[in-house]
Amino acid sequence: MHQYRNPCIRGYNPDPSMCRAGEDFYLVTSSFEFFPGVPIYHSKNLADWELIGHCLTRDSQLDLQNCRNSGGIYAPTIRWHDGVFYMTTTNVTGIGNFIVHTKDIRGEWSEPMWVDQGGIDPSLLFEDDGKVYFCSTCYSDKGSGIGLCQVNPRTGERLTETVVVHYGAGGKFPEAPHLYKREGMYYLMMAEGGTEYGHMETIFRANNPYGPYESCPHNPILSHKDYMGSPIQATGHADYVEDQNGNWWLCCLAIRPLGFSLLHNLGRETFIAPMIWDENGWPVVGDKGRIEPTMEGPLPGTPLPVKKFAFHDDFSGETLRPDWTFVRNPKPGSFKLNGKGGLKVCAGKDTLDDPHPTFLGVRQPEFHIRAQTKLSTELSGVSPMAGLTAYYNKDYHYDVYIARKDGEYFVELRKSVHDISVVTECIPVDYTGKIEFMVETSTKEYIFFYRVGGQWIRVGSGVTAGLCTEGTMDMTFTGTFLGLFASDAVADFQIFSMEELDAPKYQRMF
Repeated sequence: MHQYRNPCIRGYNPDPSMCRAGEDFYLVTSSFEFFPGVPIYHSKNLADWELIGHCLTRDSQLDLQNCRNSGGIYAPTIRWHDGVFYMTTTNVTGIGNFIVHTKDIRGEWSEPMWVDQGGIDPSLLFEDDGKVYFCSTCYSDKGSGIGLCQVNPRTGERLTETVVVHYGAGGKFPEAPHLYKREGMYYLMMAEGGTEYGHMETIFRANNPYGPYESCPHNPILSHKDYMGSPIQATGHADYVEDQNGNWWLCCLAIRPLGFSLLHNLGRETFIAPMIWDENGWPVVGDKGRIEPTMEGPLPGTPLPVKKFAFHDDFSGETLRPDWTFVRNPKPGSFKLNGKGGLKVCAGKDTLDDPHPTFLGVRQPEFHIRAQTKLSTELSGVSPMAGLTAYYNKDYHYDVYIARKDGEYFVELRKSVHDISVVTECIPVDYTGKIEFMVETSTKEYIFFYRVGGQWIRVGSGVTAGLCTEGTMDMTFTGTFLGLFASDAVADFQIFSMEELDAPKYQRMF
């Protein structure tokens, strides 16, 4: 038995799905309006995961030009069959449900193959006889349910009519279906209750993939809706896999609230729990459907020692690291590496309030983080700016940056919340072409600093609640990024770093 900690993938990484190829595990998560799409993580032990790339890396695979906040890519599923990886997902503001495939998971994936079945959250089951089942959410005169058909996974062609096979156990929004086969029985697992504090996972089984299905007697098999004292909430949207030793594991999403409220700013994260089968052939997850920040289980490998999060990039590689993410499709030529260090950002007039800003961010993985950057900037435009941002989406972000107005230079702090975007601090600076910015985050506030060769100077702060999912004016599903941006300027960023800070004891509520 090994002890490990949750979440196993920290920061905005919702709707996880995983598969095993030999002794390697691969996991994908949703990406919504961010590009590239569908992050891919790899693990040998199920506790430690490395981001190795993305499934959707080309504009031809992922068109986000007209994507709303939290539109785009929903709930992927990854499967490995006969030496080929398949990923199916939904572009809700594009082509709908589609499938891509590859033999090299670290390489390029195919062009999308559209599937003529509506709904979201698609999944695949490969049968031994060659049949491939495709399930997703669907709607009928009886309400929301789960639809099933057979497909050709290489072309996306639907080979049979879609049949509604189940409507769930009574929770709202039955979604995220996965169909499995074990010991001759078909198991249909789904999320219900909405992806908030009533979230839960239920499971059903039948002798035939089209049913009729019987309900697990201890549904929901995973939920914290009655475990409000836990620092982990909204558990659900799960997938499971058998490891090479015959042990079973379930991955799911959950949130970590700020502690003093029912708000969260890191996004929905990925958690993992051991799963066993009881004497009646039903799964039992964790501690009777509950999971914890620290758990034990028969992991297939020894976890690495727990370390504080640290990220540093001097942009010396030939390509950007996979940790970096854009908002929607980046404009060609906006970001340039020279292979020797430094990132040149060439920005048009769009700002962070616009759908297509010149922005590059890394997911914020913990409540307490210090992020820094150093840059030199050519402020040659009409309203130029460049700096550091804490970015949730175009309607919710805090930014510290250098700007030029009427030939003079200023460090400004801008806050955008709801339909209000306002500069709250404006400090004149003697700018000679180089400046550094820093933000320190906590469960209460984001504090911003700058320096020009001397000591750090505090600019101002913004409350963490302004970057929380529950406070947004539209239904959103993402999390906060820390990153770089420019507008109407050319900026050379030398470094970007993030490090985890100690949490003050008075802020620990659990």
